[in-house]
Amino acid sequence: MSTTMIGASRVGFETRSYFRSPDAVFFTFLFPVIMLGIFTAAFSSAGDIQPAPGAEGVSVGAYYLPGMLAAGILLSGVQNLAVDIAGEKSNGTLKRLGGTPLSPVSYFMGKIGQVFVTGALQAALLLVVAATVLGIALPTTLEAWLTFAWVFVLGTTTSALLGIALSAVPRSGKSATAVVIPIVLILQFISGVYLQFSQLPEWMQNVASIFPLKWMAQGMRAVFLPDDFKVLEQNGEWDLGLVAIVLVAWLVVGLVISRVTFRWIRRDA
Repeated sequence: MSTTMIGASRVGFETRSYFRSPDAVFFTFLFPVIMLGIFTAAFSSAGDIQPAPGAEGVSVGAYYLPGMLAAGILLSGVQNLAVDIAGEKSNGTLKRLGGTPLSPVSYFMGKIGQVFVTGALQAALLLVVAATVLGIALPTTLEAWLTFAWVFVLGTTTSALLGIALSAVPRSGKSATAVVIPIVLILQFISGVYLQFSQLPEWMQNVASIFPLKWMAQGMRAVFLPDDFKVLEQNGEWDLGLVAIVLVAWLVVGLVISRVTFRWIRRDA
């Protein structure tokens, strides 16, 4: 079998394994849906969020939907893969796979494919809940959905590769969650997922702009929020070209680090 065929066959295996893990399903698959429901229920009484006095406003749920979609991408890619692969290194799974014809490329394809499958299902669930349960209006133009598609694909690929790269940091499977989850949580708070990005201190916005989550959230806001809301971004624009550039740059970083650091067996094992 070719590398591509083996990688494709691994996607189904990895996806089934993912849904057999209750903690992964809750903390990466259902978490954004639950958080969107909580934010909508908790803050809707404050009224709509407006970019400026007299401008068109949106409900709290509609405002936070783009950030939750971006957070879902990060959780599915970075958090899920970093913890999962670190665990496989620790319990000997990677060592056993290293003794088979499976190549690192096929292994990566299986992991990235699983992230795409679960990420797409998660985004679909989040959008269905937003539209049917929370009454959030979704975009109606082809242009908006095409933007959603490329931000989702580019963000998912980048997050998956960064998750593989980050898996080299934990010293063991037991310490993986302690290492990975704080990183992911901090990024969510400073990147406009749980807090309005425009209300964060300028220095915090600048720090967040270094990392990909801020740009994924900004790309999603360009899709789901009225155009008036672009004045709340750092440059007063959606800057979709810059969103693409930053995500591609992080994709390359993740790919290079993943390939350089990945080992079937830890060097210090």
